Amino acid sequence: MTSTLNGCTPWPEEFTDRYWAAGHWRGTTLDNLLRGWVLRFGPRTALVHGETRLTYAALNRRIDRMAAGFRLRGLRRGQRVVVQLPNVPEFVITVFALMRAGMVPVLCPVSHRAPEVSHIVRVAQATGYVGPSVYRGFDHTAMAAGIAAEGPFLRRVFPFEAPGDSSPYGGFTTDTSGCHYFPLGSLDSPPDPALTQRADEVAFFLLSDTNADINAETTTDTNAWPPRLVPRTHNDYAHQVRAAAELVSLTENDVYLAALPADSALALGCPGILGTLSAGGTVVLLEDPGAAECLEAIGRERVTLTSVVPALARLWLDELPSAQADVSSLRLVQIVGGPPQRELAERIGSALDCRPQQVFAMAEGPLALTRPEDPDGTALTTHGRPLSSDDEIRVVDAEGKNLPEGEPGELLVRGPSTPRGYYREPAHNARSFTPDGYFRTGRLARRTPDGNLVVTGPGPASSERDGLGL
Repeated sequence: MTSTLNGCTPWPEEFTDRYWAAGHWRGTTLDNLLRGWVLRFGPRTALVHGETRLTYAALNRRIDRMAAGFRLRGLRRGQRVVVQLPNVPEFVITVFALMRAGMVPVLCPVSHRAPEVSHIVRVAQATGYVGPSVYRGFDHTAMAAGIAAEGPFLRRVFPFEAPGDSSPYGGFTTDTSGCHYFPLGSLDSPPDPALTQRADEVAFFLLSDTNADINAETTTDTNAWPPRLVPRTHNDYAHQVRAAAELVSLTENDVYLAALPADSALALGCPGILGTLSAGGTVVLLEDPGAAECLEAIGRERVTLTSVVPALARLWLDELPSAQADVSSLRLVQIVGGPPQRELAERIGSALDCRPQQVFAMAEGPLALTRPEDPDGTALTTHGRPLSSDDEIRVVDAEGKNLPEGEPGELLVRGPSTPRGYYREPAHNARSFTPDGYFRTGRLARRTPDGNLVVTGPGPASSERDGLGL
């Protein structure tokens, strides 16, 4: 990993050479990929949120103008910016605008509060923050102001207000700590010339999954502490998105419902939002994952694929008989979280008349999926196979020795989409990665005789490594 950011662990040269030679890494930034998608799919609908519909061309124009606005408001190339937004078009626009302007977004769940966000700001040395003014009764901008007052990093806050909202942060202000406030909607400036950027640089940071309990059936564990920053490069994430989109045969006729948080590993790029855009499809952004709202959106927008955690899937299925929703457009439902659940997968296939796909995904890169063509025995009871042909998997005992097929042990992974370390965490990296570069997932897993993976739960090493004492 060549990066202007000190604190990132590079892939060894022999592995970078291998991933380039195999075609996994192709040297194109995510922003340049978006420009290509715009050229191919310009008039097609890219994003839907309520009554808002944005074409690829309109999305690109807004990204261009917001990127120029970020630079005009004093953000500089290489600076980190925390992005804490719900599932609204501004999430996608902001992330791409920051990348286009040369900054590095740090994607943060909207559910996080001051303890987590202030820690993230300190580790990232983030100079900017983008978040709602007030969202579901919580004042995010006041929280950001408090973090800025602690110093010394955060100096620019960009509050987002949904149409019709009003807040005390509607104008340009500067507080007593010297932090400047600019409404996100005011970032609308004539585009600047495109920057030259490298695909082996960090595109954005995701937050770690290693403290989360896989049985919790949630995508974001708000009790996980401390959140760690996972540096994802353009090369590694573009490979993941492209391979995942190809695996499920995404086309421009597909419609993806993003009901899980957009900053989560699954909703963002497995293939999720970015994979759908790469194929010219449409992304429907939904802030409320409730059954009635989601089922209505599936029928209204003719959604073809979506992602759920088991608890959410059960709510949808329980609501379906009384919802009078037309879900006949669905062809694939991804299930993530916990061990494979055959009964739930069968229920999804029967009630929704579509193919269930079991998924194991982590922000740190590991990604295994069942294939659409897999027999039922595999599709219903395993997490399938790793995404990439160069993903290397080990299942080991407490002493780090490989275990035979069928025996459970800790899952270790390395590959072209699994970074070699957390950002600015050398001591933690020494515990979380083996000397030869395998990521210790902290998950118990076993391999089946036909090469599929079954992840069964958190391993004893995860809490021990993270110092949680659980």
